[in-house]
Amino acid sequence: MAEKSFKYVILGGGVAAGYAAREFAKQGVQPGELAIISKEAVAPYERPALSKAYLFPEGAARLPGFHVCVGSGGERLLPEWYKEKGIELILSTEIVKADLPANTLVSAAGETFKYQILIIATGSTVIKLTDFGVQGADAKNIFYLREIDDADKLVEAIKAKKNGKAVIVGGGYIGLELGAALKINNLDVSMVYPEPWCMPRLFTSGIAAFYEGYYANKGIKIIKGTVAVGFTSDSNGEVKEVQLKDGRVLEADIVVVGVGGRPLTALFKGQVEEEMGGIKTDAFFKTSVPTVYAVGDVATFPLKLYNELRRVEHVDHARKSAEQAVKAIKGLEKGQSVDEYDYLPYFYSRCFDLAWQFYGDNVGDTVLFGDNNPQSPKPKFGSYWIKDGKVVGAFLEGGSAEENQAIAKVAKLQPKAENLDALTKEGLAFACKI
Repeated sequence: MAEKSFKYVILGGGVAAGYAAREFAKQGVQPGELAIISKEAVAPYERPALSKAYLFPEGAARLPGFHVCVGSGGERLLPEWYKEKGIELILSTEIVKADLPANTLVSAAGETFKYQILIIATGSTVIKLTDFGVQGADAKNIFYLREIDDADKLVEAIKAKKNGKAVIVGGGYIGLELGAALKINNLDVSMVYPEPWCMPRLFTSGIAAFYEGYYANKGIKIIKGTVAVGFTSDSNGEVKEVQLKDGRVLEADIVVVGVGGRPLTALFKGQVEEEMGGIKTDAFFKTSVPTVYAVGDVATFPLKLYNELRRVEHVDHARKSAEQAVKAIKGLEKGQSVDEYDYLPYFYSRCFDLAWQFYGDNVGDTVLFGDNNPQSPKPKFGSYWIKDGKVVGAFLEGGSAEENQAIAKVAKLQPKAENLDALTKEGLAFACKI
């Protein structure tokens, strides 16, 4: 097979790839110097849309509407944009071998790609129930959501199983967003997860109680403290029941599984230093191999604010780490210094009429403030995390743009807060005065 050579190759076609390409264009890249190699068939797009507006019954988001970089208020990079900039989009191409010492990638079809600089932006893959040998987990109409193909299959099933029963396995990000999306599509939704409350990696029990109450008011059944241990199918091989560990059996026309992801690093095993399940990088996303950078979900990087290594799975970090890596690459070429990556962890979600944001670190003591009654017409509440007498994290549901900026500022500046009762009483006003 023919060999292709590029100065820069971005491996992966997700959010990080699109934002890296935009930064290369901004910094100056010659036609033919840059290629993006993606196993997906479409140009980079804003992945968060798949669990939100893509599944709406009316006015659903569709490509080309949510190509990067619209998710952060930037221009939309259509396939034509890459052509105009002389950036080669190599789509529907799966890389099966990476030889980092030889600066070479090989595709499933046997094509060879050479590079001078590689940016690993492979992201994560979903954890599947079949990985654990769950009985019947290969039945039809059991879905996972990661790529646009997955979302298209789910949309078809929603149409085919009108007013049917849906079971969501998992109570994290994807579980909550898909629970809302399927309910909006008039499905009868049950959610199943083993933890004592939803989103346990971020939410306190107090925060989670609001969302669980809100979902219950929408008619979503929440089943906690158990897991799916098996599935039965009908004569067409389509899922019809979910068997739970506690003995209960749930009818299901559609099952969506959201039990986490794992970073796609297998291609590079033994060739690059790893840490905390990811590829270890410096503050410029350079790996232990000087010609190789890693960004987004796969990167374990120094989080300056907390002076420790972290791996962050979120779209905001995917965008910003990609831009940082390209600035560093071009800075080295031009002999210009670049500031170290100084990231403030940020997570957000939108479901039904709700919208929350979180900034900082969720460690230490917590306080809950505001109106967190699920029955309220316009609930607005939040939490602060306090460690060593300082506020290190802040969460807000129903905040305005200004209020969300205020909680971000609190998480960044880490003001003193000795008295938790006073902080609870002051609530959002504490953030707004900083």
